[in-house]
Amino acid sequence: MAALGSTLGYAQTTIPLETRSTALVLQADDKKNLRIVYYGEKLADAGSYAQVPQAYRQTDDYSGVLASAYTPAGSRNLAEPAITVVHADGNTSLDLRYITHTRQEVTPQVALYTVTLQDPVYPFTVKLFYKVYSQEDVIEQWSEISHQEKGPVVLNKFASANLHLKAPEFWLTQYHGDWAKEMQPETSRITHGIKTLDSKLGTRANLFQPSVFMVSPGKPATEDEGTVLYGAMEWSGNFRIDLELDYQDNLRIVAGMNNFASAYTLKPKETFATPAFVFLLSHHGKGEASRKLHTWARNYKLLDGHGTRLTLLNNWEATYFDFNEQKLFGLLKDTKRLGVDLFLLDDGWFANKYPRNGDTAGLGDWEVNRTKLPNGVSSLVKEAANNDVKFGIWIEPEMVNPKSELYEKHPDWVIRQPAREEHYFRNQLVLDLSNPAVQQFVFQVVDKLFTENPSLAYIKWDCNAVVYNAYSAHLRNQSHLYIEYVRGLYNVLAKIRQKYPKVPMMLCSGGGGRVDYAALQYFTEFWPSDNTDPLERIFMQWEYSYFYPALATSNHVTAWGKQPLKFKVDVAMMGKLGFDIVVDELEAQELAFCQQALRHYNDVKQVIWQGDQYRLADPRQGSFASLVYVDPARATGVMFNYLVNNRYGEGTPYPVKLKGLDPAARYTVREINLLPGTSSPLRSDAVYSGDFLMKVGINPQLSTSRTSVVLQLSKVTP
Repeated sequence: MAALGSTLGYAQTTIPLETRSTALVLQADDKKNLRIVYYGEKLADAGSYAQVPQAYRQTDDYSGVLASAYTPAGSRNLAEPAITVVHADGNTSLDLRYITHTRQEVTPQVALYTVTLQDPVYPFTVKLFYKVYSQEDVIEQWSEISHQEKGPVVLNKFASANLHLKAPEFWLTQYHGDWAKEMQPETSRITHGIKTLDSKLGTRANLFQPSVFMVSPGKPATEDEGTVLYGAMEWSGNFRIDLELDYQDNLRIVAGMNNFASAYTLKPKETFATPAFVFLLSHHGKGEASRKLHTWARNYKLLDGHGTRLTLLNNWEATYFDFNEQKLFGLLKDTKRLGVDLFLLDDGWFANKYPRNGDTAGLGDWEVNRTKLPNGVSSLVKEAANNDVKFGIWIEPEMVNPKSELYEKHPDWVIRQPAREEHYFRNQLVLDLSNPAVQQFVFQVVDKLFTENPSLAYIKWDCNAVVYNAYSAHLRNQSHLYIEYVRGLYNVLAKIRQKYPKVPMMLCSGGGGRVDYAALQYFTEFWPSDNTDPLERIFMQWEYSYFYPALATSNHVTAWGKQPLKFKVDVAMMGKLGFDIVVDELEAQELAFCQQALRHYNDVKQVIWQGDQYRLADPRQGSFASLVYVDPARATGVMFNYLVNNRYGEGTPYPVKLKGLDPAARYTVREINLLPGTSSPLRSDAVYSGDFLMKVGINPQLSTSRTSVVLQLSKVTP
């Protein structure tokens, strides 16, 4: 790699990180302070970026590092730092100056910039990495910290990224939640001071505070208008995102692993690598931003992002923990009868000394329960093959019940304070994945299942507890635990994927407790929430869709909610469809509807999974929700419409304007997922121009007696 950069007057080095539409511009001044001078729309002349600072007339930057690209603590800085250290000699000051930068072309559309900073007094180095995805306007940033001091250095903060934005005002959209109440949005104006989004849960880190957010400079962005920054941590443990509106009225965003109880002792010549922070900027609203992020995810981050997904039947609501081999054989026949691809056996199939007949015992003892399954899992896999369906299984290998053989044999494998009373989350504790022996144990749980059952086709990987009483019997330095746990988890997942590269795995964490793009490199899909009430899911899936593509979102039809079966199926089709129902209890008409809906789904699923998503009517702003998926060729589309207000007379008095179509093309609009014996009030023989559908629209005719409508759009061939 060759060093790059243009020196443009005043001994300044300007580094434009350009995508197709945007530019993040770094500049080193004559004293080698590296700062961010611009993040916005790409300029036609790259040489103009050096002139940007002259356009502003704000309060003086007394420190000279307020707009730092990676803000150090302890020297001149007066704001929230990205990095704080204690040197080997006990000194707490740090100053980072630009040394050089390089650009590596990873592919014609992806470039990796490496910027090297060093302290002029101490042999201490920080490398900033910016991976720039040109077509999607996405940037990933992370850092590597190293030193050659005579003794260890303590890192007290170690951010991945440090952004600096200028605008008259800023608006933040953040999320909060709890079990069954995930992804609740809040939008507020950012005021002076620091707003911190963070998690200290250790595992299942997104339970209360997801690590995704939006910032709108100037005014809140709408679906199709306004500037918006999307940000997300690629880290499955404790995170921290500081948003500081400084005295110049500029916004500083410092994002990375949470330094809570995590001071990290770094040995000489050792390198500390932070996880990536992914962000993008759109100047055409939230819809464009999410479509770009979806495309990036499918192309570069989500495991098997252009592959297929399996529809499934889960046994959980049919049996809970109460099942045996014969009952499951019956459910396997139901799987074929329903028409899905796979049967998923959920919790309760393992443990003998402390049988897993509830959630209070057995977790950690991953031998097959001989009473329930005398012929093992292999008999179920064979029976699935006999019914022409695949077989998948649930595991929660990071966890342990105190009432288990594993806990009795290896209390040193458990995260627990030895002198304190144990405190449980869902009657369980967390295994210490900082310990290589525990990592090997967890890998073997998965490997044994596949070794004994080579045709096993699916894993549901759960994670239901958080870390209480943090302590590792393995680690000498307890402040490394939260970080080393996640690193250990990634070691296990990488080893699994090395041996089983594309076996579908669902990332389940009691719902959406652990969804992020670091984890999704190892999983094909995630479970948004245990709350499968379809009305609630409309709102949750709407918010998740800003950050994650439909291909990655698992949606199941269950007994939750009072809505009719059609409504439930229609909602679950907006992603990866599954069922968790008692097939035997379906009426003949209901079973026929589900079978027909699955056939429709198989016809349109590629459009849902790989198409561009356009939100048409926000359920939080009216009485109905509407969105459409359009394939890249703009030849086909699937439009979902749901009534979310059942008050008298509610419906769709006006047509819904579509987006993303070819205005010059002509389309048919056909209603699918109709109940057997019913017909649509919409004309299936009508032909509309794309221009008409986007400027006038079509009315799905929602009402309290017609609460969900799915429409298939097809381009008419001349």
